[in-house]
Amino acid sequence: MPTSLPADSVGLVTPQTLHFDVPLALSCGRVLEAYDLIIETYGELNEDASNAVLICHALSGHQHAAGYLSMDDRKPGWWDSAIGPGKPIDTNRFFVVALNNLGGCHGSTGPRSINPETGKPYGPDFPIVTVKDWVNSQVRLSDRLGIQRWAAIIGGSLGGMQAMQWAIDYSDRIANCVAIASAPKLSAQNIAFNEVARQAISKDPQFHKGHYYEHDVVPKTGLALARMVGHITYLSDDGMREKFGREMRAGKLSFDFDNPQFEVESYLQYQGERFSTSFDANTYLLMTKALDYFDPAAEFDHDLVKALSHASCRFLVVSFTTDWRFSPERSREMVDALVAAGKSVSYAEVDSAHGHDAFLIPSPRYMGIFTAYMNRVADALGLEPSTQKENQDAR
Repeated sequence: MPTSLPADSVGLVTPQTLHFDVPLALSCGRVLEAYDLIIETYGELNEDASNAVLICHALSGHQHAAGYLSMDDRKPGWWDSAIGPGKPIDTNRFFVVALNNLGGCHGSTGPRSINPETGKPYGPDFPIVTVKDWVNSQVRLSDRLGIQRWAAIIGGSLGGMQAMQWAIDYSDRIANCVAIASAPKLSAQNIAFNEVARQAISKDPQFHKGHYYEHDVVPKTGLALARMVGHITYLSDDGMREKFGREMRAGKLSFDFDNPQFEVESYLQYQGERFSTSFDANTYLLMTKALDYFDPAAEFDHDLVKALSHASCRFLVVSFTTDWRFSPERSREMVDALVAAGKSVSYAEVDSAHGHDAFLIPSPRYMGIFTAYMNRVADALGLEPSTQKENQDAR
């Protein structure tokens, strides 16, 4: 058990659950009469609430983006490398909010929540939600927190899509949009991968058409397979070759189908097993559908330039050379549309062997670009330069 936490950590954090009882109309035509959003915050909101930054999560993300929930935690939040004193999203300068989206399985209202109409978990009856729905719920969160305009809204992958939707739908409430390893919509190949994952889950005998809670079981096999497929798409061929090659666990072939023989097989099975015990299958289906449905240009005659012409904020777009899930070409598509729309945009394509996962890995050039941009955001607000200080919770 550690006796102290790193000086550049936000320290020990406590999630907050906020209840909303004003009905939320959803894109699917249904209405959530009431719902909860769970959040974590880091840093301090300044007097005029101008230094707030919203973190939007990717498919399997949640509100625990930085710091530690207890001194027993082995690992910090999922984006701890980017959030904290002296880090790109500097909590000595910014007030940072991270949340778990509607439909999530880490505290916000979702399929595992009790449906007030039945007294049972929603399960598959929870409405399908979209990126637009998430942004609308996040606007209400902003109002609750007293934040009229975000200094920046930041996200990687599906999180970047949310930041982009904010820029289009609520242009007066966002000063900077940071979209990392993202895309203006999914390709047919990406939708296909998501459908394979959904089929793996729904065909698991323990799925029970989404009502597995009532049977006190979990479709672990299907969820593990879905994660294995997804995880392959997050890595790159170069990265997998460097990490695993064709190394065998026992040093020789065993000529059977019972046990993983190659190190990469063992790794994928481990990732699938771990995920199947920590994530909800119905939530996985919802999140992949939100990815599939995202297409903000559809409301503007399928013209991305026209859609982005509604934005008034500045943009930072970052892609990674070996990311084939959301390739640099997709980021350049966004950048070209922003330029054509006459918007202020900075673009960086970072050389990385880590594939789509590169947005979570603090490589020097990526962190340097991210830091420089966020320093510009802080300087424009007149926020004092950061002086990294020892974390009080670590003492």
